[in-house]
Amino acid sequence: MLEAGQVVPLGAGAYRLRKQLAGSSYGVVWQAAGPSHDVALKLVNRPQMARALPAHRERWIASANTEIAFLSSLRPWDERHIVRLLDSGDHDGLPVMALELMDTDLGRHLARERAAGRRASLGAILGWMEQINQALAKVHQYGWKYLDLKPGNVLLGASRGNVKLADFGTSRARAGAPCAGYAGTANWQAPEQFFRSPSNTYDTDWRSDYFALGAMFYYLVTDGLPLRFCRDCGQAWRDHQSGAAHHLLAANGGKLPPTLHDDEAALFVHRIRRRAPGSPHSGATASLALLRALLASERSERPHHAMPIARSIAAIRARATR
Repeated sequence: MLEAGQVVPLGAGAYRLRKQLAGSSYGVVWQAAGPSHDVALKLVNRPQMARALPAHRERWIASANTEIAFLSSLRPWDERHIVRLLDSGDHDGLPVMALELMDTDLGRHLARERAAGRRASLGAILGWMEQINQALAKVHQYGWKYLDLKPGNVLLGASRGNVKLADFGTSRARAGAPCAGYAGTANWQAPEQFFRSPSNTYDTDWRSDYFALGAMFYYLVTDGLPLRFCRDCGQAWRDHQSGAAHHLLAANGGKLPPTLHDDEAALFVHRIRRRAPGSPHSGATASLALLRALLASERSERPHHAMPIARSIAAIRARATR
């Protein structure tokens, strides 16, 4: 059992645990004092590991090693919007990584802002979207698909203006075969990541990340509201686990549920316009066009690369500031 004051030695030095920052079924993150400064120390959740089936244990260890392998492959100039790996090694036979310590994550930041009666400006939202898009571009450039984009995995620095993508345990090689097993977070997934293909696999690719980017865009603009599609997938997973997709299809007459409802599109446009009240253009039409493209149920209809997404965001910014 980990506790404050415990020392974890890794390759480049020893790290003294200060306080736990986050935890899940798979891992725990501690703030720890390192050789020169504090870091975020990410470890496998050992108590949960002890209760898990052998196959689950192997998957957790493989996920941690996947994250270490990806972050180790990055060059320093590629880490502008991806959290930096500072050190790694084993502790009690399980993989550990020391990561740069960021201030908070996007979900927590927005929750605090809402509680204080504040909302993010359109400029801030577009800035976050630009940086997340750049981070995904790097992931894809290095031959991976991310598959777990959500507010908790987008970390913010002290200024709240710069963001970095974190948690790459769910990432898969772009060139790999379709996944046989379910992976990711149901509330933030593209249809092909939640519903099995006719070949009984999850046939994802890099464009699955763009759907999650669209879900993120909607979440940011609507002050933290989830897409109904994502909310229903998440609820079905909590209620039915492996039978979630079958249950949701049956509830929708055997068809894929809509990924963006008309009332959601209307609310999105309203919130965009409210954020740019002094502009006759506001960027609402361009924003909705980008949202629809990202949330296309067929991945072939989504953007094929980060560049058209970047151009769309730039066009929205230009229209909203006229």
